[in-house]
Amino acid sequence: MRYTDEYRDPQAARRLIDEIGRTTLAPFSIMEFCGGHTHAIMRYGIRQMLEGHVHMLSGPGCPVCVTADVDIDRVIALATVPGVMVATFGDMIRVPGTRSSLQQARATGADVRIVYSALDALELAQQNPDASVVMLGIGFETTVPTVAASVIQAQEMGLTNYFVYSMHKLTEPATRGILDAGEVHLDAVLGPGHVSAITGWGMWEFLPRDYGIPCAISGFEPLDILQAVLDIARALRDGEPRVSNSYRRGVTAEGNAVAQSLVARVFSVDAAEWRGLGEIPDSGLWLRPEYQAFDARAAIEIPEDAIAEPSPERRACRCGEVLRGVMTPPECPLYDKLCTPATPIGPCMVSAEGSCAAYYRYGGSII
Repeated sequence: MRYTDEYRDPQAARRLIDEIGRTTLAPFSIMEFCGGHTHAIMRYGIRQMLEGHVHMLSGPGCPVCVTADVDIDRVIALATVPGVMVATFGDMIRVPGTRSSLQQARATGADVRIVYSALDALELAQQNPDASVVMLGIGFETTVPTVAASVIQAQEMGLTNYFVYSMHKLTEPATRGILDAGEVHLDAVLGPGHVSAITGWGMWEFLPRDYGIPCAISGFEPLDILQAVLDIARALRDGEPRVSNSYRRGVTAEGNAVAQSLVARVFSVDAAEWRGLGEIPDSGLWLRPEYQAFDARAAIEIPEDAIAEPSPERRACRCGEVLRGVMTPPECPLYDKLCTPATPIGPCMVSAEGSCAAYYRYGGSII
């Protein structure tokens, strides 16, 4: 297929793998921040191809997975409020909270709609003037600009029934949190291309500057990832920690100024709760006071009993450790036993970007 086959060429992949082998002075460890990278790495067997040279760890870059139970419980409770219509991306609907999921809430009568963008939710608000339409703001820097744009458009249109429940997260604070915790040894980080298209690759300069490790920005095709690994191997060989933009066709140093402006206009930065990482300062995005009329947290009262104690099965879930790179999915006692894609216990088995789902689909029980 045009534009994709050239980035999946087996002969080119073999040449890159051989060059990585020649360049590597000693085995090194990389964390891929993004769950999309994890799925691509598992799908194309990149971990196995680089065995002996590179140890690849999955990180916290699955926005559904890092959403804390407290937020999942609240949005499920929000869906049960009379007159409320919840609009969400598809992955979120099956993520279990401590009691149920949005899918189960919908089965018992809650109005939960799957949308493909925030503008779809805005259209729902226009079509259903008697409903309070709540868009669940999930995602990192990649998805925030469209949500910000929807809020601005709702204000310009004079809509009073459109709201956002923001659970947006920022990549840099989470990366710092993992490195500062020191639970895993990392020699480098594989930076996500889509996030970096918004922020610019310059955002990642904190890694060589503050932690002395290199970073390479990668796309999501196998040759993209292998080229990024080679750029990291060269940086380690040269003893020069640096940021390599291995995804030049999609990423610049400055990023998307228009998208950044939209986000800064609508959202402010504050602390946020992460699954597996706890509360991280300056890691979440919240609607600014001037847009409080569109903030679901302020506008709609959520039932006080929304939060429940997790079940014994949920307490045994090791999704948090998987997100921190402390363990691989098959090391979780529930993996491929109680927890499968058909009966997920934790969000890492639900999401299309979840590490457990990637291992189950492509890696089976391989550690």
